Amino acid sequence: MIHKSVGQISETDVMLAAASEAIIIGFQVRPSAEARKIAEREQIDIRLYSIIYDAIGEIKDAMEGMLAAKIEEKITATVEIREIFKVTKVGTIAGCMVQDGKITRNSKVRLIREGIVVYTGVLGSLKRFKDDVKEVTKGYECGLNIANYNDIKIGDIVEAYEEIEIKQKLK
Repeated sequence: MIHKSVGQISETDVMLAAASEAIIIGFQVRPSAEARKIAEREQIDIRLYSIIYDAIGEIKDAMEGMLAAKIEEKITATVEIREIFKVTKVGTIAGCMVQDGKITRNSKVRLIREGIVVYTGVLGSLKRFKDDVKEVTKGYECGLNIANYNDIKIGDIVEAYEEIEIKQKLK
């Protein structure tokens, strides 16, 4: 908030808003004829309200829109690597068992070795037998390749996750 006053919206109010790139909010008031002309010329937004709750609601919505969205991670699958296959021109393929959840082809993944995250990236491929698949669920075996990463060992855990954007709210 830059300035507040009572009474009609004046030319100086509009010029102050123009100088500070602000909007004008009026409650139960109107701008003078000259102030309206200057606002049109300077392209200043004048918002007029006769119900205070409408003004408060719109300002609150605008402030919430300025808040950055909160990113939250949701683990979608836990996969244990049981066998390693070296394939020329492809890299290292991991033979795995999905222990929990459902892994999808476009999942973001973390490679965990002995409880420590050693790599974070995305899946390169996801296969069941020799077929490309979109997803593999708990209790099924699959073959996967982590894009741009080949240092995979038997016993490693691949954790698939998705990032969910949560819009923040004012209290």
